[in-house]
Amino acid sequence: MSSWMKFNTINSINPIMEQLIFFHDHTMMFIISITTTVSMMMIFTMKNKFINKNIMENQILETLWTILPAIILVFIALPSIKILYLMEEMINPWITIKIIGHQWYWSYEYSDLNKKEFESYMKPMNEKNNFRLIEVDNRMTIPFSTQTRLIVTSSDVIHSWTIPAAGVKMDAVPGRLNQMSMIIKKPGLFFGQCSEICGTNHSFMPITLESINMKQFMKWIKI
Repeated sequence: MSSWMKFNTINSINPIMEQLIFFHDHTMMFIISITTTVSMMMIFTMKNKFINKNIMENQILETLWTILPAIILVFIALPSIKILYLMEEMINPWITIKIIGHQWYWSYEYSDLNKKEFESYMKPMNEKNNFRLIEVDNRMTIPFSTQTRLIVTSSDVIHSWTIPAAGVKMDAVPGRLNQMSMIIKKPGLFFGQCSEICGTNHSFMPITLESINMKQFMKWIKI
């Protein structure tokens, strides 16, 4: 398979990311259609040696290319608003995790489960059998198929906590609590990185999320 065929969005691990992928494809359909139409019109105009006087001051044509973009924007905006509401929806979260950004590491607090707290640093690059620059010493662990509430903040400067495969991204702002929800549909390891330039070691504060079943999670939380 040629390399150009491998370009694609990241595989989704929850319904929100699936909807974001559908919205991406939906929007790209309009973008490709508009680009193709405008390009053909420009080529036709440049090849035409004569000036069509019917195009000048044509009120019907003016009305058409004013209304048509408005209709296209409506078809793009409606699914976008739907996804925004889905991302903000919070229905009886089973677990709440507080995520705090620091220069330059993350800390996690499981406040409603025995007040489990730990810090998460990137593992040294010279260690073998590690994912380079994205493996951490303490992974954030959650049970899959469980509604999770994430509260994100910072202790110093603005950071940004994100897991691309889950379609979640939230700024960690000092003195402010930002909230989002997440539900993972399958077990596995999922990675992210700080997405806000926060200082010298901005590139060295990765995020590793481990999704496990509920039985394993209850054993982990008691350690």
